[in-house]
Amino acid sequence: MVEPGTRTSVAGQRLGAPDSFGVSTLEPGLRPPTQPPGRQIPIRVQMLDDSQEVFSITHRSPGKLLFDLVCSHLNLVEGDYFGLEFQDQRRMTVWLDLLKPTLKQITRPKNTILRFVVKFFPPDHTQLMEELTRYLFALQIKQDLSCGRLICNDSSTALMVSHIIQSEIGDFDETQSWHHLLHNKYLPDQDALRDKITDCHRKHSGQTPAESDFQLLEIARRLEMYGVRLHPAKDREGTKLSLAVGHTGVLVFQGCTRINAFNWSRIRKLSFKRRKFLIKLRADPTQSSHHDTLEFSMASRDCCKIFWKICVEYHAFFRLFEEPKPKPRPVLFTRGSSFRFSGRTQKQIIDYVKDSELKKVSFERKHSKVLLGSTPHLSSLPSSVPKESATSVPLADRMEDPLPAVSAPEGQNHQGSGPAADQQLLNPAESPASTTSPLSSVQTLVNGQHGDDWQPSPLTSPLLAEAGYVRMDDEDEARRKKFPTDKAYFIAKELLATERTFLKDLQVVTVSFQEVLGKHEALPESVRILIRSNYEPLLRFHQNFLQEVEQRLAQWEGRSNAHIKGDHQRIGDILLKNIQGLKQLALHIQKHSECLVELERACRSSHRLEASCRDFELQRSCYLPFNVFLLRPLHRLLHYKLLLERLCKHYAPTHHDFRDSRAALACVSELVLQLQGTMMKMENFQKLLELKKDLSGIQDLAVPGREFLRLGALCRLSGSGLQQRMFFLFSDCLVYTSRGMTPSNQFKVHGQLPLYGMTIRGSEEEWGVPHSFTLFGQHMSVVVAASSPSEMDRWMEDIRMAIDLAEQSSFQSNLLPSKLLEEGGTEPESEEELSGSRSSLERHGHRGNTIVHVCWHRNTSVSMVDFSIAVENQLSGNLLRKFKNSNGWQKLWVVFTNFSLFFYKSHLDDFPLASLPLLGYSVSVPSESENVLKDYVFKLHFKSHVYYFRCESEYAFQRWMEVIRSTTCSATPPWTPKKDPH
Repeated sequence: MVEPGTRTSVAGQRLGAPDSFGVSTLEPGLRPPTQPPGRQIPIRVQMLDDSQEVFSITHRSPGKLLFDLVCSHLNLVEGDYFGLEFQDQRRMTVWLDLLKPTLKQITRPKNTILRFVVKFFPPDHTQLMEELTRYLFALQIKQDLSCGRLICNDSSTALMVSHIIQSEIGDFDETQSWHHLLHNKYLPDQDALRDKITDCHRKHSGQTPAESDFQLLEIARRLEMYGVRLHPAKDREGTKLSLAVGHTGVLVFQGCTRINAFNWSRIRKLSFKRRKFLIKLRADPTQSSHHDTLEFSMASRDCCKIFWKICVEYHAFFRLFEEPKPKPRPVLFTRGSSFRFSGRTQKQIIDYVKDSELKKVSFERKHSKVLLGSTPHLSSLPSSVPKESATSVPLADRMEDPLPAVSAPEGQNHQGSGPAADQQLLNPAESPASTTSPLSSVQTLVNGQHGDDWQPSPLTSPLLAEAGYVRMDDEDEARRKKFPTDKAYFIAKELLATERTFLKDLQVVTVSFQEVLGKHEALPESVRILIRSNYEPLLRFHQNFLQEVEQRLAQWEGRSNAHIKGDHQRIGDILLKNIQGLKQLALHIQKHSECLVELERACRSSHRLEASCRDFELQRSCYLPFNVFLLRPLHRLLHYKLLLERLCKHYAPTHHDFRDSRAALACVSELVLQLQGTMMKMENFQKLLELKKDLSGIQDLAVPGREFLRLGALCRLSGSGLQQRMFFLFSDCLVYTSRGMTPSNQFKVHGQLPLYGMTIRGSEEEWGVPHSFTLFGQHMSVVVAASSPSEMDRWMEDIRMAIDLAEQSSFQSNLLPSKLLEEGGTEPESEEELSGSRSSLERHGHRGNTIVHVCWHRNTSVSMVDFSIAVENQLSGNLLRKFKNSNGWQKLWVVFTNFSLFFYKSHLDDFPLASLPLLGYSVSVPSESENVLKDYVFKLHFKSHVYYFRCESEYAFQRWMEVIRSTTCSATPPWTPKKDPH
């Protein structure tokens, strides 16, 4: 085991890890690995379902090749949690070394059976992303129970067996269940618990095999003997003990009771000398009788070495960021073992599955008699998402759910790739008579009739298709070059485009929302009256406003004869007239905050209304949280102000449109100033209401006096190592959560740190963890690590500011019930709570496309200041998107809002076809080597995902770059657009 030392940037670099990801398993659908030439030798491998498979390898094939063959056979992506074990010539059970030739380790291959089993047991089964992986873990738990290795009380044992039976035979039937228990052995002493098992089985009605696996692992992971493999030893006094290793460190057992544990952070070095196994600890200044080195004796040197090897692998798997690189070979003499961990670390597995769009893998449950139409994924269990929303937003949270066969994984989009694989968007009536693409599959997806509930991830490519693109041909180019070149014209075009989007947003409130809730008769009269009296007058006003702007642009471009009769190359007069009209509607705009408060009050008192609102947010037209639409009129005033500021800055004082523009700016500035206090208050209130939907385990979030400050992903350092958590910073407390595995995709609250009396300091040197800092509360302290130095600085700055505010404020409130304030208090412990935890798997509307989930997947954060900037930076207009590996460009109507791009075929569409969240992305100009030979092109890129978009003018290019840069995390150097020679 390598001793921790001074860190430079990340743990893997400190330990000399290579830059590669060390992927040791195969993606589904790939061919098995190629083998060295030579005679094929069969090797038998026993699987976790007790079946045996034969794999052929050559003499020189390393263990990794055999292991990859097994993973390829299973279509297993998260294979690094598993290993191959066998009995060597000394009759000792050992793990197959992946770096050494297999046949040098197995001397009698014909008489040896390797067992494919779980090797690394993570602290939380929700870290297992694939249902297949969880199923294999459940089979391992089943084996451990049957052989008596997983020892626990009778209640937990009976409950686990009942979940296994539910997975295998389905719902309880007295005759069938008794018969099944008579003919199947799950426990060494099963008869004594038969009644208890059947009582538990009765409670699982309706539970799918995937849910049963989840519940089985939920119970097993809390047990002291979970994942424990005992190695007999003795202490210095000769007392018989057992040593084991887990994700937290080295454990000491006496019988089946754990009597000591040495955390990885306490261990300085692990070694062995003959029969002695040595644990060297860091000095503890608080203990005068502290022993630096602990010594245990084992049966032989081989026993010591076997245990030492698994300790090295556990430490590397759970504590390192990357696979350690090989040690350099000495020239003359060797000292010590050259053994090292080979494969991906747990962090690499999680990151790989997150960043990949993996294909949904179907598999057979050998022992299960439950017949399902398709194998469900627990993280995307059936929800109340309407089938027709399959290609739209909201989109599911599961990154590995595939698109249909006509799409390609986002990670494969390289130069020239568009926001998605090329996929048909034409309606059936518009499609060509013959095509080579599988159009029928796409049409069924668009029409919402797909057999499987495909839910593309919001974090992957939008569903855009080459077959339906509109090419900018020579005629379009010529017409574009005849447009006016005055900057004021392009400002007017931006006004027109954003006004079209704003009018659609108003219709979500005034038309769609009332229609849907009116059908359910769920909308209270008080809310209905507020909407009709305060939003519908605005809708009529802006419909007339839009018509005037459209007519003026047509005159400006010369598309009507009106330009001959007068000077129409201006927009200030229309803005002045309509903003003066808006002043008459200011009272209605002030009432919008009242509407938001009244709707929230009504939802609290009516579960039916709350459910109806949640269902409405799953409609395709409601592409943002509904409360955002209620505040859109306030946002629109800001947009008018910013447009007029640019217009006045462009005009010379002598320009004939300057006076009207200046008067309109003064008018709208007065309105904004008048409503600014209400806007800030309502933005904070809306944000608290939105976060409340994403969190489970809290009392009341939106209370007077509390302000939202920042949310984002951080890694918390605990006994289990670095665990990713979602943190929420408010003006009175800091809350940390983990992502649940429920269809509702909520984040489960783990703890709360009051800010009053808190201190904070950087702790990279103290803990050897890059970008880490420690929070010292009144009752507990927490060590967390950010993903980058800039992220750490943002968090520390905001937390310090929040601490200062908390010291000055008298507001203090608990988010959590008093019994849940301590760490881990939110997790059920009793049998009743465990058996009742299925309620968390009930079918709620998913929330997989919110900013919270994007931050979780992109490992970044967003502050309230960022949200305020995002409110100002909204944009709409036509963009051309470049296709993958071709020169074709697709014309799309694009709306940028809420940190995301939303894609439409045209501005007339009522709902977006796809979205692309931009948090974490960078925006820049393509380099010459990328061979994108067009003007006004910008590039969006995140890791291997690269998209190109083209604007129609230099002004549009500058505006898109400006608004997108306001939401992307990484700064880019100043850009210089390519100039149009014409």
